Amino acid sequence: MKRQFNIFSLLMILAVIASACATPTPQTVEVTKIVAGTPEKVVVTATPEVKPTTVPALPAGSVKLNGSGATFPLPVYTDWTYAYSYVDPSVAINYQGIGSGGGKKAIVDGTVDFAGSDSLVTEAEYTQGKDLQMYPMVAGAVVAIYNVDVITTPLTLDRDTLVGIYSAKINTWNDPAIVALNPDLKDKLPNKTITVVHRSDGSGTTEIFTKALASFSEDWKKNVGAGSAVEWPVDKAKNGVGGKGNQGVTAAVLSTPNSIGYVELSFALANGTPTAQMMNKAKKTVKPNAESVQAAMADFANAFDAKLTATIVDAPGEKSWPITGYTYLVLHQTSMTDCVKAKKLLEYINWTLNDASAAKRAGELGYSVLPSDVKAKVTAKLGEVTCGGKPVMTK
Repeated sequence: MKRQFNIFSLLMILAVIASACATPTPQTVEVTKIVAGTPEKVVVTATPEVKPTTVPALPAGSVKLNGSGATFPLPVYTDWTYAYSYVDPSVAINYQGIGSGGGKKAIVDGTVDFAGSDSLVTEAEYTQGKDLQMYPMVAGAVVAIYNVDVITTPLTLDRDTLVGIYSAKINTWNDPAIVALNPDLKDKLPNKTITVVHRSDGSGTTEIFTKALASFSEDWKKNVGAGSAVEWPVDKAKNGVGGKGNQGVTAAVLSTPNSIGYVELSFALANGTPTAQMMNKAKKTVKPNAESVQAAMADFANAFDAKLTATIVDAPGEKSWPITGYTYLVLHQTSMTDCVKAKKLLEYINWTLNDASAAKRAGELGYSVLPSDVKAKVTAKLGEVTCGGKPVMTK
């Protein structure tokens, strides 16, 4: 996959093929379901991403990099770290998808080398972490997935209807608001209670989703708000279900008839879960894909602040997916003390940003890579990382 064909290029090609052909491995996750009106923990399975079947042996003296955080990018991070083990066999990268909240806590506490987060670092976390910097990696769509047996064609929702479902104001699948958006399904939409699935852990996916709902509805913004965790109205109405991670939400929807939930697009693709189309701010019905995510990114091309963060929900464009967000890596900018490890980490990140094969794999998994101007800003900011007072990256 490098421009010069050598033994590493051949190994890289074989790695990507192996990754693409691997059989998805179901994961066991715990979710909270409502059984006869009572919350009850159950264990179910879902397939969050394609996992490699083999990993190359690590040579003596390998550098180990540990990261944790968001599950939103877990499929692409898993794919990238596996492929990169053939690019630089001296590096072993371990990333655990524990949720954005857990990742941010770990980087603040110094228990990991890097964190993943779709949730923006707060001012308090910047103060505690002292020298933290966020780096956008890819963007993705947060989508509504559902489990309604009689619906075989894509369901369409709009901004108000999605808010209504999560506000516990729309409670059955044949509610007039849903029927109006899906006239061809008026005789199929069941008179069944909608079980509404949400994250049970601190989540960047939830932050993106609730920021969108807050933009869709002043009532939601005022009464519920946005963040990595909120007080869900559906829980108070006793038709809410909690799942840990994107995997847990997927598992809960798959195992619960007449349910709806929200996950990052790649989890829906991996599990073949039905995904709703959305009517966006421009009143156009759009599908979640690379084109609609890139359109949202373009709508907010100048939205990045000095900390390289941007909120890109509820974009105004006709082709834009309304629930879109960036996922970030979080690093210490000046206080890393192991300069060999720091150099290896930045080389890996630089590869994910600039290697054509890394971009291709991200696209195949349902993510959208950074526009060239944003990528240049991120690369420049990586150049400011120091170890022992000296720049880690050399030109």
